[in-house]
Amino acid sequence: MAASDASLLASVDARTKLAGSNKMEILLFSLGTRETFGINVFKVREVSQTPFITRTPNMPFGVEGVLSLRGNIIPVISLAKFIGCETETTTYGTMIVTEFNKSTQAFLVDSVDRIIRVDWDKVRAPENVMSTTQQTLITAVTELDDGKLVSILDVEQILASVVGETRVPDIPTAQLEQDQYVFFVDDSVVARKEISSVLDKMGLKYHQANNGKEAWDKLQVLANRNWSENENLHDTLKLILVDAEMPEMDGYVLTKLIKSDHRFNGIPVIMHSSLSSNANRAMGTSVGVDAYVAKFDPAILADTLIPFLQR
Repeated sequence: MAASDASLLASVDARTKLAGSNKMEILLFSLGTRETFGINVFKVREVSQTPFITRTPNMPFGVEGVLSLRGNIIPVISLAKFIGCETETTTYGTMIVTEFNKSTQAFLVDSVDRIIRVDWDKVRAPENVMSTTQQTLITAVTELDDGKLVSILDVEQILASVVGETRVPDIPTAQLEQDQYVFFVDDSVVARKEISSVLDKMGLKYHQANNGKEAWDKLQVLANRNWSENENLHDTLKLILVDAEMPEMDGYVLTKLIKSDHRFNGIPVIMHSSLSSNANRAMGTSVGVDAYVAKFDPAILADTLIPFLQR
């Protein structure tokens, strides 16, 4: 890998300035086809040449083996196999090490290109022309200045495919009134399913949204309805759970909008994100979130929500 590739991720702290700006940075890479793929830079720990991979039997589909990285054994995943766009290339010389949901894994790619900065409102849902497999593993698309599309990976979906879906244990129920509910938003299909499972086991009613813009629109409808009936929204909407990175509007901007609207006074906002570093937690605090919980541990999520629901 060229020296310029190694320097792509040299300034992690500088990227924290993006919090609340409704912008994201995407690392562009290729799998040896004409397509361009991307991954949120916040999920990337490092980019390097692919070292020796230890082949192991009975690995899940798409997992080429494992390697030792600074004393930790991590799985090495062939993205081309997962996405269904394998070429004649059978070895990939570049490795993207990702860190999210408290796990570390390596993705094999053909090459990395550069980092671009885009507005979240320029990031949209995947095109219907994609194959079923690609639609499942691609969370969003955006467009480069030359008109070329970039497919952004749903890394939560890929991880779920490798390790399986999280089992929801027995968790305590939350005692709310009949007309009380919570609201959550996440752009990942896997995350929405997991969150719904936890809330169902807690016995909670809920509304949900697929991205930040949709969430804000739905929250406005709920607030307007209560306002017109001279009712306080916090009497029925007890908590808002937001993802950090979402198309069209990220969780930081959404939180700032909620906290600046007096109709949402008294309603706690919890940030639920696979980006669990201290920098990301600080970013959440800077926009006013009441608590920050890393994905995805059902028991910890429930334990975080219950004190706020019992207020």
